Amino acid sequence: MKTLHTLIAATTLVGAFSATPAALAVDEYNVPKGTTIDGHGVALRANDVVALATGLGVVPGQARHTSVHDGVAYYFASREALEQFTAAPEKYMPQFGGYCAFGVAKGKKLDGSPRFADVVDGKLYLFLNAEVFRMYEEDRAGVIAGAAANWPGMHRVAVAQVNGRGN
Repeated sequence: MKTLHTLIAATTLVGAFSATPAALAVDEYNVPKGTTIDGHGVALRANDVVALATGLGVVPGQARHTSVHDGVAYYFASREALEQFTAAPEKYMPQFGGYCAFGVAKGKKLDGSPRFADVVDGKLYLFLNAEVFRMYEEDRAGVIAGAAANWPGMHRVAVAQVNGRGN
C-alpha cells in the first residue's frame, strides 16, 4: 500500500512539473485559441498588424497571407505586408501581447482592440474601447510606463488569475 501511495505522489509531482511550462505560456498573447487549421490563435482579430503599426489604420488581413510568429498567426492584406513582418516581426507586434495597455497599467489583462490603437516611438499599443482610449490620452507616458512596469509580472500568467478570477 505504501508503494501505491508513493507511486501516486510521484505521478502527481511529475504531472505538476510537466504542466508548468504550458501554464507559464498561458495567455501570453491576446488571441482566441484554435482559429486556424493548425490551431494557432489569430492576432488583432485578423487585421493586418503592419498596416496598423505603420499608421494605415484597421485593414482586414487574409488567411492566404499568414505568418506564424511565437505560436500566434498574423494575417496580412498583402504579400508585401507579410514580407515586411517576416523580416522584422518585433517591429510590428503590439506591446503587452496585444492586451489593452491601459488595463496592463492597472494590473489587468483586458482585450485590446485594433480600432483603438496608438503608435508611440514606433511601438503599437492597443486599448479596450473609446472610453479607455480617452483616459489613456490624458496621460500617455504614465500609462505606457505603468504598463511596462507591470507587464513582466503578468505576461506569462493566465488572464483569470491576473484579473482575480483564478486560483
